Amino acid sequence: MTVDDDRDLSEWLETDGLGGFASGTVCGQRTRRYHALLLVAEKPPAERVVLVNGIDVVVETPDGEYPISTQYYRGDVRSPDGGKRLESFSIDPWPTWRFEINEAVTIVQELFVPEGLPGVAMRWRVEGPRRGLALRVRPFLSGRDFHALHRANPDFDSTTYRAAGSLSWQPYLDLPSIHAQANARFVEAPDWYYGFLYSAERERGLDDLEDLATPGEFHWDLNPQDAYLLLSADQPMSKLSENEGLSAEDCFAAIAQKERHRREQSGPEVETVRSYIVKRGEGASVIAGYPWFGDWGRDTFIALRGLCLTSPARLAIAHRILLLWSETVSQGMLPNRFPDRGDTPEYNAGDASMWYIVAVKESFDAHRRENRGLPHEETTRMLAAIDAILDGYTAGTRYGIRMDDDGLIAAGEPGVQLTWMDAKVGDWVVTPRIGKPVEIQALWINALAFASRYDRDRRAQLEIAQASFTEKFWNEADGYLHDIVDLDHVSGSVDAAFRPNQIFAAGGLPIALLDNEKCRRVVEAVEARLLTPIGLRSLAPGHPDYKPRYQGDLRTRDAAYHQGTVWPWLMGPFVEAWLKVHGGSAAAKSQAKQRFLQPLQEHLQQAGQGHISEVADAEPPHTPRGCPFQAWSYGEYLRIQAMVR
Repeated sequence: MTVDDDRDLSEWLETDGLGGFASGTVCGQRTRRYHALLLVAEKPPAERVVLVNGIDVVVETPDGEYPISTQYYRGDVRSPDGGKRLESFSIDPWPTWRFEINEAVTIVQELFVPEGLPGVAMRWRVEGPRRGLALRVRPFLSGRDFHALHRANPDFDSTTYRAAGSLSWQPYLDLPSIHAQANARFVEAPDWYYGFLYSAERERGLDDLEDLATPGEFHWDLNPQDAYLLLSADQPMSKLSENEGLSAEDCFAAIAQKERHRREQSGPEVETVRSYIVKRGEGASVIAGYPWFGDWGRDTFIALRGLCLTSPARLAIAHRILLLWSETVSQGMLPNRFPDRGDTPEYNAGDASMWYIVAVKESFDAHRRENRGLPHEETTRMLAAIDAILDGYTAGTRYGIRMDDDGLIAAGEPGVQLTWMDAKVGDWVVTPRIGKPVEIQALWINALAFASRYDRDRRAQLEIAQASFTEKFWNEADGYLHDIVDLDHVSGSVDAAFRPNQIFAAGGLPIALLDNEKCRRVVEAVEARLLTPIGLRSLAPGHPDYKPRYQGDLRTRDAAYHQGTVWPWLMGPFVEAWLKVHGGSAAAKSQAKQRFLQPLQEHLQQAGQGHISEVADAEPPHTPRGCPFQAWSYGEYLRIQAMVR
């Protein structure tokens, strides 16, 4: 992409498959506490720490010095402001910047994170005459939890340790050491830089200032060679990559060749998918979103439908993920999430378990279509997990989750958020949805339908639940479904707020719960009141709680999170339902591709380069918000692609 605005704050992302990542903005300014060059997971994919936050880069020429990095400090001071020299940026095959130094000289800066390694590789090469050119790079170090911020303190150890072919630093004894390899001369000059300002944190009403330490500068003479810098955690990159003994230049070349080949073979779309798949123990999981989410149950099962089950080449990954999560069933529930610190998962999701069943069902179906058998023992483990889930929900489990006499699932108690609409500030649950939420019933009935394939006793449960659903949820007068029935566990009471959750009864799951006419009415109503170019609103305009913008401090944002804010992942179930009621013809697919897929494709370049955002404002211009790299958003984008082929 050609950069016309040196304030391009769209973001790039490089991940290591272990939970760690490097990220930043196109213009080079760090706007978040999460923007870093070396951010690694101590216990993959969790316990993530920032070791190297960024770098200052200066090009020396016979005519003077030209910074090509950007730092932003308190008082809205940019110094240096190298972004104004940025000519172009590309993420193919990895983040690459072209800086125009003068009419004759361009500096190309490249950066990538090797798969499976806690490190980052960088190169600066010259296009044009090299005579008199030199480069200086100053690293900025911290050593903190990736959610935290760093302050100058006397405990920070800036000592540089020198070994054959590498340097290292150990700022804090309880964190990984930082290793650097470079074809450069390193000049020790320990110092503190104070008051880095992160504008995105300021906009979110969070702490936004940080102090970083520097141990000195790397110096290169660019006349004979390009500049190489490899940063890694715990061990030098050459050792981590099994290239021990190689120089920085040769090590870079070896891992770059391997990475380039892998990325060219897979393509940008598969690389985006890969960024969300992480190692957890002996299995795999899905990071819900970058830069701040970990692996969440609900998000994992929704996301892998598109990330993995739309491609035969990725079915094995889906299988590994589902196997890992099958071991975490507790009282019929799967974890809402694994925490950033510690090993105890959090069980506070009323729908994650049933999304798991949907994912297993679709995985089995995909394997069958490809004539791929699954090991009997592994299939048995997943079916046992499903039985444990259904038994737990039937008998009753945490937080009042239970099958009621009408065959539907009642759930919830004060102070707990159990559905995907899970915003909570202190003791305030913004959308408690206590009772019988509509999408929980759609998931439950789909789960029973799948289980009834192999367990005849589930058929009676299924028939009772199906009969109760339409009778209780259909709002004939308005032509759509109530969002909740038996609200607050009061029989006959309803919440008729117009929300997107009802779309799962008309599409987006293996079976629809409504007849064709009712599906059509729901889809038309959702299209009229909730559809935006990049997703569905979470609440219809006109409702007293509707919020047009998702911005402000934490409380203000959480108050809007599911009260109008647009969610791109919901476009997947909507398009599936829309195609269903329009007959699924070639003409319908062509129209859906133009109306619903194309705006998402355009969005790939707007916030997180090559990715789909977590949320957007409810009103035009639907500014992207939240995580710029969201797994279920991209997964549903891939599902839409598959639907409209």
